[in-house]
Amino acid sequence: MVNKPIFRHSLIIPHLKMKLSRAEYKEIVRWTEQLRPTRQCMKMLKDRFPNHSQSTLLSIFSLEYQKRTKRIIARHHAPDVIESHYRRYLSEATAHPSAPVLLELANEVDLSPALMARIILDRFLQDQEGGMPSKSVLNSMLKEPSLIPNQTLAKNVYQCTVNDCCYGPLVDCIKHAIGQEHEVLLCDKLKEKNLSFLDENQLRAKGYDKTPDIILEVPVAVEGHIVHWIESKASFGDDHSHRTYLNEQFWSYWNRTKSGNSRHGGSMLRCKGHPPPPPFCVAFGPRQERPRKSVISRPQERD
Repeated sequence: MVNKPIFRHSLIIPHLKMKLSRAEYKEIVRWTEQLRPTRQCMKMLKDRFPNHSQSTLLSIFSLEYQKRTKRIIARHHAPDVIESHYRRYLSEATAHPSAPVLLELANEVDLSPALMARIILDRFLQDQEGGMPSKSVLNSMLKEPSLIPNQTLAKNVYQCTVNDCCYGPLVDCIKHAIGQEHEVLLCDKLKEKNLSFLDENQLRAKGYDKTPDIILEVPVAVEGHIVHWIESKASFGDDHSHRTYLNEQFWSYWNRTKSGNSRHGGSMLRCKGHPPPPPFCVAFGPRQERPRKSVISRPQERD
């Protein structure tokens, strides 16, 4: 019997600067409860926690603020509340046409400025068109406020959009760009190490409905775990997001291709002393100020 030599192929991937302990995470979360989704508040958060990167702090705050918003958004969509917000906006905008009326109103009632802008613009268009505006018209005006046929409202919508760090078309564009950057960096690193893989576009062309960012044609080992696929996430990896991704994405990947790897660009919670269960292996992330390295090794055939 002839033994084949084993060649180890190492893929070095920059790791996150650090993983947060649960104590650190809870302290940050407690402090975010008093903040609003404005750029000024993000500066306050960075000043309070200078040892953590701005991207990590923003990602944690964004996730916590979205949870908060889901609990209260229904009350702001009640017809009487919408009418109250709209009448107040009209009154304040008439009295102070140069003031950021809509932004101040959103902060006062603890609602995302971008979501407040959407509510007020929708109500304004109902008056203009005599009925409910189409979603496409509403979205186009939010993306390009110069299309709004009222200069004061257009200015207020713009102010809300650029000052909101959690919601709105500007945030959506930034998140998409960051996600694309992470995927490109991952593909470049895989190509650099001559690892064979299929990306999301190739998988969709083959008829896959739910696809990870990467499926490795030859699985690799990550710190003792076998990895068949890789999913890149730009957000912070907390317990809630992991459960959501498990139910909406990862279990379908596991059923098709077994275990894989989820990498988070906004840092992640440190595990409680146990390896993560299937379909996970370990999580790793993109470039940071002082990167740590994870080594992925692939055993190959030997003669």
